[in-house]
Amino acid sequence: MHDYQRDFIELTLQRDVLRFGDFTLKSGRQSPYFFNMGRIDSGAALAQLGRAYAAAVVNSGIEVDMLFGPAYKGIALAAATAISLADQHSRDLPWAYNRKEAKDHGEGGVLVGAPLKGRVLIVDDVMTAGTAVRESLALIRAQGATPAGVLIALDRQERGQSDLSAAQEVTAEFGIPVIAITSLGDVLAYAGERPELAAEHTRLVSYRERYGVNA
Repeated sequence: MHDYQRDFIELTLQRDVLRFGDFTLKSGRQSPYFFNMGRIDSGAALAQLGRAYAAAVVNSGIEVDMLFGPAYKGIALAAATAISLADQHSRDLPWAYNRKEAKDHGEGGVLVGAPLKGRVLIVDDVMTAGTAVRESLALIRAQGATPAGVLIALDRQERGQSDLSAAQEVTAEFGIPVIAITSLGDVLAYAGERPELAAEHTRLVSYRERYGVNA
């Protein structure tokens, strides 16, 4: 595990983004953990989060020309990633985001920020059904740009409607990589290193055995 991944997991635990317990997911599954990026609610936490996203971009080796943040959560995440790429890695990339509803006055339209062109990396929090990603891909292509991949915070690595995870389905359908700062496998490894998380580790292993996919 890379240092930025470990730092990210510790940030999510400190901020209650990652919580252990008994949770009912939208799918109806009973999960031993829950992940809510809405808990990143301060400037310092967002800055640290942006560093983790930027490190994941650099570590992936993926070649991108700009970032795109889908409304709403992706907007702040793309901005934080762009800032950190410029500050920490000397990569000053353009970025843009969309509105949920088209603006009918002023310059109008649904896009804000830099024009979508070149290889565009979509930045979002998590991927469940992949609906937001599919909408972003259509928007990027409609502007004549090329989707380069999707960057998310956590890959749950569990089956969706098929034997594939949502991330695997996007890669298979659109031929683009899905990069995650961390995965369930990383969380498992982290919990396995800490005696105080032994009970949570056991429950995570059981959950992955029941719903997990081959990474």
